[in-house]
Amino acid sequence: MFFTLALTSLILEAAVGYPQSLYRRIGHPLGCGGHLIAWCDTRWNKTQDAFATRRLWGVVTLALCLAVVFVASMACVLAVGNAIAWPVNLILLAFLASSLIAQRSLHDHVAAVAVALEQHGLDDARKAVSMIVGRDPASLDTHAVSRAAIESLSENFSDGIVAPTFWLVLGGLPGVALYKAVNTADSMIGHKSDRYRAFGWAAARLDDLINLPASRLSAFWIVLAACLLRDTSGPASLKAVLRDASAHRSPNAGWPESAMAGALGLKLAGPRVYAGVKVEDHWMGDGRAEAQAADIRRALSVYRLACLLQVGVIAALAMLFST
Repeated sequence: MFFTLALTSLILEAAVGYPQSLYRRIGHPLGCGGHLIAWCDTRWNKTQDAFATRRLWGVVTLALCLAVVFVASMACVLAVGNAIAWPVNLILLAFLASSLIAQRSLHDHVAAVAVALEQHGLDDARKAVSMIVGRDPASLDTHAVSRAAIESLSENFSDGIVAPTFWLVLGGLPGVALYKAVNTADSMIGHKSDRYRAFGWAAARLDDLINLPASRLSAFWIVLAACLLRDTSGPASLKAVLRDASAHRSPNAGWPESAMAGALGLKLAGPRVYAGVKVEDHWMGDGRAEAQAADIRRALSVYRLACLLQVGVIAALAMLFST
């Protein structure tokens, strides 16, 4: 269990994030995995091939990507661990791991939507929310923009913070790197379109599987945070999870979304438009659908406390297992 590494990574990421100057200079540490997936997609995902053949090439692509990422991450661990003394090696490994967690950037992107609604109007808010959701921004009114921001905050709390932390605790830097590699593959090729239904099958199925523990854990953190804040409801959050989470089209997204919906007294998810096609999703929560910028602010308060609760528990476990 890598509790100390996870704790250091979370603190570093919350404090400084992944510096934009470094990103512009060297890109993201997992950028090579994305390039490899794109290369395989271009060469092996042939529309004229049979479904089974394209699915097999998708499995090969995912396995190749995971192998490259595992070797690279293990090389980093061995190089830093053997060549540099503690605690500098811990800090360097934590910095690498922190680049695979998104506490700070997720908060900033969602907060930008609230600022746009409060200070600049609907058009700017649509632009801001288009940075974090895949639905058609032109179809969103003020309430839909607010709901989209809160839904993205909830789902990405699971995918971008709790899940990478979970796999970092279990597997160290290789564990979180492998998780993010699968997550990247799913975001690139794990779509239910004609092009990727076969080729992205393995990426989508594996991503669903490895996110199962974190989605449930993220709902727990949100429910607990809602119990501790004054203007949110922990019991309503838990009730929404038990009633609505399993009705979501995703096996994982419904857990944090329903928890947040109940905590805030809102309805989230529901009918949405993607690429001009209306998707009839189940509502999460039984509150009001008329979300506002103030509700985004409340959701961010829940999010910050949920992140803090996670850090606190990991800190306690790090102290326990270090004695």
